[in-house]
Amino acid sequence: MITYIIFIIPVLITSMIVQWRFRTKFSRYSEMELSSGLSGKEVAQKMLLDNGIFDVQVMSTEGQLSDHYNPRNRTVNLSTDVYHGRSVAAAVVAAHECGHAIQDSKSYKWLYLRSEMVPVVSLSSNLLQWILIIGILLIGFTGNPVVLSLGVFGLAVVTIFSLITLPVEFDASRRALLWISNNKSVMFSKVEHQQAKDALWWAAMTYIIAAIGALGNLFYYLGMLFGKGNR
Repeated sequence: MITYIIFIIPVLITSMIVQWRFRTKFSRYSEMELSSGLSGKEVAQKMLLDNGIFDVQVMSTEGQLSDHYNPRNRTVNLSTDVYHGRSVAAAVVAAHECGHAIQDSKSYKWLYLRSEMVPVVSLSSNLLQWILIIGILLIGFTGNPVVLSLGVFGLAVVTIFSLITLPVEFDASRRALLWISNNKSVMFSKVEHQQAKDALWWAAMTYIIAAIGALGNLFYYLGMLFGKGNR
């Protein structure tokens, strides 16, 4: 428990601060109309065409911040506000998701590896909480480490996924910012370019904190499993 308080709690607090800051930035930039007047959909279509990608569809999806690229059916899925929005935030999100489409077109290995892990991580995440609870109870009352070992293995898979996500997301943002920079005089003002850079930086911070949190959880339960943690 002492290990949890010393390491995990600060990470959780930092994560909440970063998430709050990211959402604040996103909300602020959502209210700033893009000087070119283009919608998120139009920005995405332009970026795809500029990169010679003609077989990826830009689609609208329900939810807030539900934007994603699906390499299986080659679609850029933008949330309703981003798809129809004509703000700096909408343009940044659309460009970032198109960054993933460019990764796919260039056979970016980390994107493929993450995509292959999605089904396994989804299954692990759904069962993980219960496996860990049962494992802690069993090792506490009977000393049997088998179930907790399964839980730690699941945590390891989730942690690896979080770490693989870092280069995938950073590279997509890099590609988005490069395209925005190249179109600075046509579609984006100098101020909008800086705002895009700022928004992408805070988005990257959320992934870094998530990866640190996943590593912290893994080390904590590894310590518990091998009798090094304070239970």
